[in-house]
Parts: sequence; C-alpha cells; structure tokens
Amino acid sequence: MIPKLARHGATTVPGSSPTAFDRRLIAPMVLGSVLNPINSSMIAVALAPIGLAFGAPPSRTVWLVSALYLATAVGQPVVGRLVDMYGPRRLYLLGTALVGAAGLLGALAPSLGALIAARVLLGFGTSAAYPAAMQLTRREAERTGQDSPAGVLTALAVANQTVAVVGPALGGFLIGVGGWRAVFTVNVPLSAACLVLGALRLPRTQRPTGNRRGVDLPGMALFAVTLVALMLFLMGPRLDRWYLPVLFAVAAVAFAVRELRVPEPFVDLRVLGGNVPLIVTYLRQFLGYTTSYAYLYGFTQWLEEGRGLDPSTAGLVLLPLSASALAVSTLTGRREAVRSKLVVGSLVQIAGCVTLLLVGAGSDLWVLLVAGAVMGVPQGLIGLANQTALYRQAEPARIASAAGLLRTFMYLGALGASAADAGFFAHRADTAGLHDLALFMLAGSVLLLATTLSDRSLSTLTTRKTGNTGITASTGNTRNTRKA
Repeated sequence: MIPKLARHGATTVPGSSPTAFDRRLIAPMVLGSVLNPINSSMIAVALAPIGLAFGAPPSRTVWLVSALYLATAVGQPVVGRLVDMYGPRRLYLLGTALVGAAGLLGALAPSLGALIAARVLLGFGTSAAYPAAMQLTRREAERTGQDSPAGVLTALAVANQTVAVVGPALGGFLIGVGGWRAVFTVNVPLSAACLVLGALRLPRTQRPTGNRRGVDLPGMALFAVTLVALMLFLMGPRLDRWYLPVLFAVAAVAFAVRELRVPEPFVDLRVLGGNVPLIVTYLRQFLGYTTSYAYLYGFTQWLEEGRGLDPSTAGLVLLPLSASALAVSTLTGRREAVRSKLVVGSLVQIAGCVTLLLVGAGSDLWVLLVAGAVMGVPQGLIGLANQTALYRQAEPARIASAAGLLRTFMYLGALGASAADAGFFAHRADTAGLHDLALFMLAGSVLLLATTLSDRSLSTLTTRKTGNTGITASTGNTRNTRKA
C-alpha cells in the first residue's frame, strides 16, 4: 500500500483515510498531552508530606509548583515553534523521553533541591506533546478538508481537564501505596507508553528544506529572560526585588525590537498584534486558570491543614470536581459555542468563589463536596472554549507555537495562583487565609466575565468547509483565509 501524504507534503500518514481524521493519532496525542496536567495536579497532595520529609515550610515547597510552571511557560511556545518548523514526531519523542528521566530523578532525589530540578525537567519534557497534538489536528483537517475537529479538540480538552482534577485523588492513592516519591516514579511507565505509541503511530516528517538560521535562538533567549524575570517577581513581589521588573522591561523591549526586525521571528509580533481576538483569548486563559489553580492548590492545602484531612481523603473530596468537569466537557464538547461556554463558566466560577467564603473548619463534608462540584463546571467549560477559540483564531502555519503560548498563559495563571496561595497561607493554610484567597479568586472571575461579555468577536467565530481545497475561518474583525 502506498502511504497517503498530508496536503502539505510534509507528513506521511500510512493507510489513513483521505476523508477522516486518523484515529491512530489520538492515543499518543491524548496520553502525551496529559503528562503536564497530571504532574501539575498530583503534586497538590504531595506538598505537605514532602515538606515534612525535608523540614520545609509551604513557602519553600511551593517551588515544586513554581519550578514546573516556570519551565513549562518558557518551554511550551519554544518547543511549539520547533514543532512548527521540524514537525511533531521528533519533538514529541524527545520531550516524553525527558519526562521519564525526570521521573527517575524525582524518585531518587536526596533533597528538596533535587526534587525542584526534577520538576524543571518535567516542565520542559511535557512541553512538546500539546503543541504537537494541535499541529497534528490542523494537518489532519487540511489533509481531509474537514475543518470540524470538534471531537478531537474535545478529547484533548476532556482528557487534560479530567486528569488535572483526578490528579489529586491519584496522587493521594499513590502516596498511600508508595509514599510521596510515587508521584514522581509514575512518570517512568507513562513516558515509556508515550515513546512506544509515538514511535509506532506518529507520522514521520520530511526534513525541513531551509537551514537552521530559521530558528530564532536570540529571540527565544530574550523571551525566556523576559518571562522568567516577570514570573520570579510575581512569585514574591518585594521592594528588594526591584531589579526583576527592570530586567523584565529591558528584556521585553529587546525582544520586541528583535522580533520586529528578523524575517523569521520566534513570535511574529506583527501578526499577533493585529489579531486582537487571539490576544484576548490569551488573557481569558490567564484569568480562568488563575482561579482554577488557586482553588486546586489552596483548597487542597486547606483541607489537609485547616480541615485536618489526610492526603488520601483530601484527594477523594476533590472527586466531585473531576466528575462535574468531565460531565460538562462531555455534554458540551461537540458544540463549539465559545461565548456561551465562557459566560456560563465565569458565572459558575463566581458562584464557587462565593461558596468558599461560607466554608470553615467545622463545615460538613457534604458542603466541601458541593463546593468541588460547583468549581468543576467552569473547569469543564473555560479551557475547552479557549482551546477552540485559539484553533479558529491562530495563524495555521504557527498553530503549534500559538498553542504553546496558550499553555504559557495557563501556567502564568497557575504561577500567579501559587504565589497567591503562598501569600495568603504564609505560615499555615487556615480558614482566614482561605477566605482571603476566595476574594482574590472572585475578583479574577469577575474580570473573566467582563472580558467575555465585551468581546464581540466571539459571536462571529464560524466554520466553513471548502472541500479539499482550502479552509476559511472568520474570527470577528480578523479574517484569515487558510489554504491547505
């Protein structure tokens, strides 16, 4: 049988149907993309036992969260750009191999510093699979001429959201069976599974015809310095750290000047600056996940320290969060309805934040379960809506790097959330700190609702099929003709 080729002529998809998405790609895409959220969420119930093991307070163990997000926020768009240039297969395999190495390092780590290093490796290693999945989705849409991959996008979103909220329960189970080191060790078999599936099923990509000068290494380096300086300051904003915002400003200006002058920039600021709907989508991603992760980490720590639950029980209390997120994503996934999902998700998130203001150390268990179920609804709506919006709004040739930036803003939100948790729980995760955190989350949720209601472009997102000759998408005031 002669292999069928993707429309770009760059991707070989042996035996795939010319009119249907190649379902053999779904397993490696989904499994690889969940490596990051599962490591992001499992650590929530491991922070307390790790702190006890190394005699570290929450202000130090929070680096286990921040280190991963620092690495991922930088790594996602960088690796995404490399995926756009060199194809998804090789970056996927390299990244998932690094996840296995990080798992081994964490399982054997003799100190908190070594654990933090393992989390940095996990951040970089898990940065490849999601941009690769988004590019594979785009290429399959172009190959088949069917620009309606709602089922595939839903599978990615549901898997990521479900794993993120199941993670604490899984982490609690692993800790109960094998101690906190098990939350690192589990990455070894997961990495092996990704490597096998990726090697067998991901299409091979022809070597790029250009030379390596197309890789904007100075731009990537300036982007990394800009982002790291900003995030380090946000993690602990103090007057004695004045040099961090200065470094951020200088690096940001240098980055902008560089990207506007080179012919093949890492981030095409001209295109991005003219795509206001996409920029607003990034902002909504940041706001939505700031609240989501503040709840995930803050509420979990409060359950253990303020409510007195053990890690396994705390993980079980969050199961309604998982159930409601999965149910909502599954029921609404095949309908794009981006604006409706964002509006409803914002309103329910506001209701969940208000619920937290009523929770106390003596609250009945059923109240805590209801609070989790309520907060699961926006998790099932907001992430899926933003992912669909990005798919419609991003330039097709840079879909992987655009998807990487979407994850960057998600982890900027997570980093802001972890900094808020550390600030409100400076010494102990008590009820007063939880209520302060709830007010912080409430403010972010209100801003999310405001940016959604004011964005008219969401009402004009459309899908048009043009056979196998091209794909046209309308995104509000921005109109892109996408040629396959």
